[in-house]
Amino acid sequence: MDCRTIARDLVAEQQALDDIVVALDESQWSLPTPSPPWTVIDQIGHLAYFDEAAALAIVDHAAFVESVNVLWADASALDGGVDELTLGEFREMAPARLLTRWRAARASLAAAAATLDDDQRVSWYGPPMGAKSFLTARLMEAWAHGQDVVDSIGVERTGSDRLRHIARLGFITRSWSYVNRGLDAPVEPVAVALTSPSGEPWLYGPQDSDEIVTGPALDFCLVVTQRRHVDDTALEASPLARDWLLKAQAFAGPPTDGPAPGTRP
Repeated sequence: MDCRTIARDLVAEQQALDDIVVALDESQWSLPTPSPPWTVIDQIGHLAYFDEAAALAIVDHAAFVESVNVLWADASALDGGVDELTLGEFREMAPARLLTRWRAARASLAAAAATLDDDQRVSWYGPPMGAKSFLTARLMEAWAHGQDVVDSIGVERTGSDRLRHIARLGFITRSWSYVNRGLDAPVEPVAVALTSPSGEPWLYGPQDSDEIVTGPALDFCLVVTQRRHVDDTALEASPLARDWLLKAQAFAGPPTDGPAPGTRP
């Protein structure tokens, strides 16, 4: 998978969410989402802020590093922390203006992504990331925060084969999900055998392993992005694989837990 393919799928994933939120009325933009106290406005504002930041990280390393330093310094002096700084401006916007701002951020990111080489590294809020991982993370963010939006407004969306990027990310972050919690990552391999939305098999890891996860790719992506509890999905998992899925975290940041069983069926 090269940067061009991931960038193309990123644009498509962002547009799919745009197609949903463009039809919302004023009251729906203010609905609470499953990430309290965030509203739908906050979810799209979050994407707008970090899509702008991602574009800057690609085209102007020094300016991005300076923006990060300022963010951390200012956040430490505010009760609202990072959320207040990254979302405050967007919370004051009318939905139409926010949508225009997010679209501009996406366009800037798409233009910047077109300049990336596959082996290039991009600075971010933690360690620098490989270009392909960097764009995959942006796609995962668009999809996962989009899930929060559709859960809030009561819309059911079908998966697409763009989920292959998130499924692979979920698989390769298995060890990270343990280490991030201060735990030793199991040495035993776990196989993953998923059915894509189009019906194709997606296989990761040694398929002869006794430890395995099987089921719909959509459900796997919902679990590794902590949008569903494994018990509320059609996934089947051996004991060690289940232990992983209960801890799975395909995104950076401090360890967090997904929803409790039955809370986001």
